[in-house]
Amino acid sequence: MALRKFIIERDIPAVGSLDRDQLRGAAAKSNDALRQLGPDIQWVESYVAGDKTFCVYLAKDEALIHKHAEISGFPASKITEVRKMIDPTTEKTE
Repeated sequence: MALRKFIIERDIPAVGSLDRDQLRGAAAKSNDALRQLGPDIQWVESYVAGDKTFCVYLAKDEALIHKHAEISGFPASKITEVRKMIDPTTEKTE
């Protein structure tokens, strides 16, 4: 079964002010939760803003995203499944 892509919005006050060591610790905590959950969930990348992070995950289903949030302690304030992707090359035809 193919993994589906999700965008997770996490409300985390002042996350944009965390220093490199604090972000490293957060990544380690997230990775520990992922190891517990197995191969049906993967973290692709995260964008850190002022009071939020926007995380891209691949997962079998939304329930795994919620389970990761529960284990890691990082809220999954809003979860959106990505249906399609476009980029600047989308307008070009072969």
